[in-house]
Amino acid sequence: MASYPALRFDVADEDAEAWADALLDAGALAVDVSDPRAGTPDETPLYGEPGIDADSARGWPVSRLSALCAVGADPDALLAAAAAALATTPPSHAIYAVPEQDWVRATQAQFGPIAIEPGVWIVPSWEKTPAGAEIAIELDPGLAFGTGSHPTTRLCVQWLRANVDPAAEVLDYGCGSGILAIAAAKFGAARVTGIDVDAQAIRASVDNAHRNGVTARFVLPDALAPHAYDVVVANILSNPLILLAPALAGRVRDGGRIALAGILDAQEDAVRAAYAPWFTLAAWRRAEGWVLLAGTRHPTRGGAGSATR
Repeated sequence: MASYPALRFDVADEDAEAWADALLDAGALAVDVSDPRAGTPDETPLYGEPGIDADSARGWPVSRLSALCAVGADPDALLAAAAAALATTPPSHAIYAVPEQDWVRATQAQFGPIAIEPGVWIVPSWEKTPAGAEIAIELDPGLAFGTGSHPTTRLCVQWLRANVDPAAEVLDYGCGSGILAIAAAKFGAARVTGIDVDAQAIRASVDNAHRNGVTARFVLPDALAPHAYDVVVANILSNPLILLAPALAGRVRDGGRIALAGILDAQEDAVRAAYAPWFTLAAWRRAEGWVLLAGTRHPTRGGAGSATR
């Protein structure tokens, strides 16, 4: 198989975006920006989230740019063209080869069956269900977010198994690949709805529900009619969760339950404060620096019920 030429070099964080754009304009097939200290004790994790002021967002002190070039292209010439566009000189860099391969198979190889808890497995569609699995959630994320491998997904599935009643109506807010909605249906929920702003996520969720033989409805936000649910689960990120607090609270009936994930331990207090007018949230379980917060909706003053009723 042919190999793709590639180059890598390090730049200051404030210059990374300009260099990436210049490399793409010069003909690079793709540009990756990463932390050159990844995998070392000096690695700096970044959690960019909606709702963060752009002026306060920070990157790594130094960013590593890796540019993939077309077969037969000259990486030095491409870098020189990018540097000329930026009116600077080419930085010190390394050139290497990227062997051609079946990228779909290479990606699939990263994900095998995942044990959520005894008897409950998330199984990629290209893998066999492990022997002894009581509940298997077959999953193909497609172009949507959600393979089941993240600690927050495991926390949410565990919470749903412990808290979904047979008569419950469940809303999966930010459904991604549909994994939580499908889990709720497999755990016996009477009615399950998933919502996401990404049409690709809706498509993947519908396909995965069909693959699992469960009934669930997946819609874009504008198609979700006013209604309050028995259970709302949202595995997003802390800042969107904070911004969405009134909207999510309005989707939970009085006495209904909510589970929020995608929250780092250090972000717990801010999320709890945002939901305090409607819930007394508590840490249900933690995993690898992440926490799932859960609570029951307080009765609405005057007994009128939830705002979406």
